[in-house]
Amino acid sequence: MTPLVPAYGEASLADLSASLLAVLGMDSGNPLGLAPAERVLLFLVDGLGAELLRAHPEQAPFLSARLDRVLTAGFPATTATSLGTLGTALPPGEHGMLGYQVAAPGTGHLFNCLRWTTPGDPIEPEDWQPVPTVFERAAAAGIAASYVGPAYFKDTGFNRAVYRGVRFIGADEVDERVEGVRRALAEPRAHVTVYYGDLDSAGHESGWGSPAWLDQLARVDRMAERLAGLLPPGSAMYVTADHGMVNAVERIDADAVPELREGVALLGGEARARHVYAAPGAAGAVLETWRGLLEGKAWVASREEAVAAGWFGPRVREAWLPRIGDVVAVPCGDAVIVASVAEPRESSFTGYHGSLTPAEQYVPMLEISTR
Repeated sequence: MTPLVPAYGEASLADLSASLLAVLGMDSGNPLGLAPAERVLLFLVDGLGAELLRAHPEQAPFLSARLDRVLTAGFPATTATSLGTLGTALPPGEHGMLGYQVAAPGTGHLFNCLRWTTPGDPIEPEDWQPVPTVFERAAAAGIAASYVGPAYFKDTGFNRAVYRGVRFIGADEVDERVEGVRRALAEPRAHVTVYYGDLDSAGHESGWGSPAWLDQLARVDRMAERLAGLLPPGSAMYVTADHGMVNAVERIDADAVPELREGVALLGGEARARHVYAAPGAAGAVLETWRGLLEGKAWVASREEAVAAGWFGPRVREAWLPRIGDVVAVPCGDAVIVASVAEPRESSFTGYHGSLTPAEQYVPMLEISTR
């Protein structure tokens, strides 16, 4: 089994975002070849992997009947990175949102990019992710860019990093989100994103395919059908996800295997995509140890190897390189690398994502049009 390197430049989430701008008449390239429209609606479902959707068509008849195209999420296949990709139309190596938690260079601390927390000094979103967002670019072109999602997202550092320039419409319940989308689509030229996160939450807690997860999938399907019914003439709706998911079978606990902590200054990333930051002078030994202990269970690469292989995109900005672990460990089967002491809650999950497997990388790209 070999890593599924994301199809940057051809069929990735970055290419979707660029193509949506082109749909609205902007000169941004159109790698997906999407047709022009006056309004676009992006329904972003956290955790809706294409392989997961294919496995349960009876739970999602509306979406399943339209699944004929897939994209790759990008690496790591995780929300912080994928939303950075969607928000900038660039691969992770360009926008710098390189994982769930990564080293804040020069501080000796980990930075949680999704929660926007660190034990060190506060990090300004515009400094961490300085690339203009697609929403800033859209607004400058006279397009009304709106985001409909949970109200508590509005003033977070993460939202400033990846959704700068958007008109935020706080909406917690499904009915509220549908209404928020309806209002946003009333603009004559609109780029609207609506987010749903409960499918991912159910997968983490109970596993994908569980009764709780299947119930959420059915809700997503009904919401998609309702949103499609709102489209004014000349509009297009696209449904995608930030990543898929796998259910853990084998847990490798880095806090219970002393060798996996030897020479390690910081253990970042998450259970399916680990950034391992070595103490000074220990990178070679850490790489050798992790490769030996995880042989057959994870792809283990040095920072240089992971970059050269294109995991983070065709190139990585030099300034972002220290955010990547000296060693990158990516489980390839149904194993996860947990840290029961440092990350007790995350270590108890059933479903995980982040890796370079088809189940985590492939996300749907569905189109419903009233052109």
